[in-house]
Amino acid sequence: MSRTTRPDPTAEGATAGETTTRDRPMWSALSRPYAAGFFLTLGGLTAILLGLALSNLSTVLIYITIALFVALALDPVVRFLVRHGVKRAWGIVIVFGGLALILAGSLYILIPPVVRQIEQFVSDIPSFVNDVIDSDAVRFVETNFGDSLGDMLTEIQGFVTNPANIAAIGGGLLQVGVDIATGISGAIIVLVLSLYFLASLPRIKNSLVRLTPARSRATVADMTGQIADSVGGYLAGMVVLALCNAVFAFIVLTILQQPFAALLAALAFGITLIPLVGSVLFWITATLFTLIVSPVSGLIFAGVYLVYMQVEAYLLTPRVMNRTISIPGSLVVIGALVGGTLLGLLGALVAIPVTASLLLIVTQIIIPRQDAKK
Repeated sequence: MSRTTRPDPTAEGATAGETTTRDRPMWSALSRPYAAGFFLTLGGLTAILLGLALSNLSTVLIYITIALFVALALDPVVRFLVRHGVKRAWGIVIVFGGLALILAGSLYILIPPVVRQIEQFVSDIPSFVNDVIDSDAVRFVETNFGDSLGDMLTEIQGFVTNPANIAAIGGGLLQVGVDIATGISGAIIVLVLSLYFLASLPRIKNSLVRLTPARSRATVADMTGQIADSVGGYLAGMVVLALCNAVFAFIVLTILQQPFAALLAALAFGITLIPLVGSVLFWITATLFTLIVSPVSGLIFAGVYLVYMQVEAYLLTPRVMNRTISIPGSLVVIGALVGGTLLGLLGALVAIPVTASLLLIVTQIIIPRQDAKK
């Protein structure tokens, strides 16, 4: 006799229950408003707490980001030593030892004159304002347009000659000391973190590759190597170009007998790290400072540095940046503006390699996948 198979009501019920649960619309949760409200409130509070935690950890995240980019910038030098027979551990020691010597020598050379020139600049502000008030240009404006400009400059002179106002602008001596201590401790943290990142950079890359599916690991490994090389080469190139700007500006300003040559050279190194607009900003700033001291020297510096910017744009930059990823100028400007708005100088510096990395991912992964679809 043939055995008749009866359907399992339990299985049917489970299937029906699963289908009903799966097909239940989202608004059905309104039938239990207290439970829905509780879970929604819990999710909102979790998001708020996560946002507060990230805001409190912003300084730590900035330190980690800077250290990672420093490690990526130093990694090409370490790999160069490894290719010439030096073990990676000794290569890291050599690179960090050289970096420490360069930083110590630069601070030893720059800090004393920069401090003296800052003090001199602050003490000379009233005389600068007097020179502007007594200049022929101000007299011409007052004669033709009234006395409002002279009154405004007089008010500015009274403000800058009041030591209390200067202290209020700077936040007081205690706040300045706290900022200096914070900066020194942050630099030490960044150096230590960058040392750890540089030592473990190959393992970090391998871990990122292993997180991807096996079929995609070859492509991801190639992309990771290209991104790391481009970021490291870009950052190292920007530091080299900024150093060239600072040295050239210091030489020209010293020849022109600008009393704040070292201060402006240090300013040049910091400002010219900003892509595209950094050199122009420094050119305007240094020209104004030099014009105040001597109009002839200011015009000479403006012309000489303008020539240097052309040499840098057409000769130095292509040679230094020949291993980085080329991206359209519009994306460079947009990336620098977004990064500078979010993180200041650091954001403007790292925005370009981040933009280049995203562009590389789009051109080599997303676009080929879209082209393969039919």
